[in-house]
Amino acid sequence: MTTRLRILAFLACTTVSLSAATSSQHEYVFHHENVLGTSLELKVRASSATAAAQAETRVLAEIDRENHILSAWQADSEFSHWAESQGTAEHVSPELFQVLDLFDLWRDKTGGALDASAEVAVRAWKKAAAENRPPNQSELQNAIGQMQQPHWRLDAVHQTATHLDSVPIALNSFAKSFIAGHAVDAALSGTPEVTGVLLNVGGDIVLRGAIASTVAIANPQADAENDAPMDRVHLRNRAIATSGGYRRGVDIGANHFSHIVDPRTALPVNHILSSTVIASDPSEAGALATAFSVMTPNESQRLAAKLRNVDYLLVLADGTHVTSPGWNALELDHIQPASFAPPAKAAVPTAAGAMDLTISLELARIENPRYRRPFVAVWVEDKDRFPVRTLALWFDKTRWLPELKTWYRDDRVRSMVEGSDITTTVSSATRPPGKYTLRWDGKDQSGKPVKPGKYTICIESAREHGAYQVIRQEIDFDGKTPSQLTMTGNTEIAAASLDYRKR
Repeated sequence: MTTRLRILAFLACTTVSLSAATSSQHEYVFHHENVLGTSLELKVRASSATAAAQAETRVLAEIDRENHILSAWQADSEFSHWAESQGTAEHVSPELFQVLDLFDLWRDKTGGALDASAEVAVRAWKKAAAENRPPNQSELQNAIGQMQQPHWRLDAVHQTATHLDSVPIALNSFAKSFIAGHAVDAALSGTPEVTGVLLNVGGDIVLRGAIASTVAIANPQADAENDAPMDRVHLRNRAIATSGGYRRGVDIGANHFSHIVDPRTALPVNHILSSTVIASDPSEAGALATAFSVMTPNESQRLAAKLRNVDYLLVLADGTHVTSPGWNALELDHIQPASFAPPAKAAVPTAAGAMDLTISLELARIENPRYRRPFVAVWVEDKDRFPVRTLALWFDKTRWLPELKTWYRDDRVRSMVEGSDITTTVSSATRPPGKYTLRWDGKDQSGKPVKPGKYTICIESAREHGAYQVIRQEIDFDGKTPSQLTMTGNTEIAAASLDYRKR
């Protein structure tokens, strides 16, 4: 079999179900940007492409519907209108009532570690950071006082919610997981042709029905899209959520502070780098992932022991991993965190050394949630335009891969993805929509360090029946001289930059 046929066979297998029980079922993949403020990945097991597309439509429609109820960022959402009221019993939707009730439940179970009014402290830190200083003690005490009081009163008989104060609140701790669970249910209830759904919204993942998947868990200390995960688990009919401050927060001077704050102290957390929780219920996984980032490991362990079917992986500030007793049963295989230590001294000078190249790219933002992510390939070429390494390949349908004309042009480039898992589902802290980071460690596809010299970073984007564009930027990968370069954006790739520096 030729290399071309092998790569086509490899890519085609990603859309075919791994289950032998129902050979007529296939797996269809969809990607969207700017959904619930992040990126969306959807995998649907269905008997036809039409049924899968219908499931995609139902997922997006349910997300839109519930986001219009629960969003704290949409001025016309039900939650926003309710938050403007004060002291009156307002009849609210079942979804809003349930989420407020769940916040009461988790605030009690976590001893105050999970609280919708944590938004008060978040705003205090953002305001102070804008002035390049931390909040003073008076500001922190004022935030604590506001967060400690009750913010609403619920009446289950009449399904009313009374807003008690004007303290800022947000439902983002687990609303994303809550909505994702309902969106998956909507997809499965639409037609018997759809038998399984995996939905990944910004790293919070729900699997339901006849679908199973290996889920990689991002390493908080090396979280580029192509960095090695720190662990992998195999899941079916479960939900998994990851929380951590390594992708969002505020910078004050040379210090980074997590966006996750402890409502009891108004201080950003720094003892937990990442917390991943697996549970049967999506909102439970989301709530606990946030709470476990705030609580001590011992507190998290005691709470999880009281709950059913809850497993977790905590990464402490010193890199130590703390796992639940049942974690090993879910673990596919344990992967050590990616190492960025300098390689052993080689006989021939290499460009790898102690330097890395970080590639940051931002996809063009279009508000329509039906706007699918374009196909994207990112790779490295040497001075003779010979391909050295493929860093990323993102696509939904294999039949459109030839639209990535430059990446697809010869067997050598395509063969670089053989044996690689290019469709991995990843649980991670939430990223902003359309913003991705890749890393090149100065090694070729076989893992050998390249020689010092000029290399070109190529970013190609294509869309079904739409735009096709390629941007290139040469960089001197000499193993010693830091540099920063900006690549000219285009219709699909709004911005891209290169940062060559010590690891």
